Amino acid sequence: MEKLVVDCVTKVFGPNPQKGLKLVREGHDKETILESTGLGVGVNQASFSVKEGELIVIMGLSGSGKSTLVRCINRLIEPTDGKILVDGVDITSLDAPALRKLRQKKLGMVFQNFALLPHKTIYENVEFGLNLMGEDAAKKRETSEKMLAQVGLDGWGDSYPSQLSGGMQQRVGLARALALDPDILLMDEAFSALDPLIRRDMQDELIKLQMHMHKTIIFISHDLDEALKLGDRIVLMKDGEIVQIGTPEDILTEPADDYVRRFVEDVDATKVLTAENVMKKAEAVAYASADGPRAALRKMRKNNISSVFVLNKGNRLLGIVHACDAAKAAESGSKMLEDIMKPARSVPADTPALELYPMMSEASWPLAVVKDDDEFIGVVVRGSLVAAIAEYGPEPTI
Repeated sequence: MEKLVVDCVTKVFGPNPQKGLKLVREGHDKETILESTGLGVGVNQASFSVKEGELIVIMGLSGSGKSTLVRCINRLIEPTDGKILVDGVDITSLDAPALRKLRQKKLGMVFQNFALLPHKTIYENVEFGLNLMGEDAAKKRETSEKMLAQVGLDGWGDSYPSQLSGGMQQRVGLARALALDPDILLMDEAFSALDPLIRRDMQDELIKLQMHMHKTIIFISHDLDEALKLGDRIVLMKDGEIVQIGTPEDILTEPADDYVRRFVEDVDATKVLTAENVMKKAEAVAYASADGPRAALRKMRKNNISSVFVLNKGNRLLGIVHACDAAKAAESGSKMLEDIMKPARSVPADTPALELYPMMSEASWPLAVVKDDDEFIGVVVRGSLVAAIAEYGPEPTI
């Protein structure tokens, strides 16, 4: 379900924006319009959609239009043209009271500079938006305590911003936004002012929060590594225009043009490759309900493999059977795979490829790749792992 739709949004800064809009529609670029009219094109006909629960990173260099675009989404900056639909409602058509109500209920924002009130306690900062909504004191305190615990600041409510580190202050800003329980969370360079180590911690914290809260998040960043780490998809901007939209893997492996290619050329692609990316289909599998030791052994001999994964009728992974055990069981007359089946080593489909190296060094047989509920989808062998990585960097040592 599409939670947010940005449809051909344009923002022109200057005294006669319609003149600039006409030139935008005629296909003139940002630089040409500035030289001929003195008007600045902040966003040029941007279009994309966001599914409910998706984390989208809008990224680009300084001046690319990313922050202008996110401020158009909640109309802190008024778009010159285009539509912005939240749950199917075009917010560009809302009057001031309706827009204010929508911001309170559906849109939360976390800024780069924390924007905390220094003379108020952490509790009072988190409760700021709740005050505007007229919540009673007990409800406000209950919500602020819950949100502070959610971001790892349980027990800090009576402190003041000056008593907290930069990372802790940013957590307060996040708690304040979450306190309103918005459907969509807008995060504008939220971690950019933090030290590198604290920034990584906050990225990890956001990932954990998203796993539990499943918010729709628009995250603005100029840092490609941050975008690759956080984003389900990335919207890459240049000179106010969107130049590519795709998953982290799409951006790295299929850059849309030379600009994107130069942008990502120094990135280690192994950071975003997963077990699902490097796996291959199993050459053979056995089914506990149908196959016995002889059938499993026949499959292994036919495919020149020394072990076979055992599945149930629902394609769920049960274990693994090795050729030597199957041969002994066949000689003894056993007909049940369960008697010789051993636990199989498996990894979730989204396991980073780099984490597979030590696992492969310890295993003498392939790793099973599974999705939810242990659904078997493929195997990782040393050859497929090295081959997949080789295209993107030096061959790893396993």
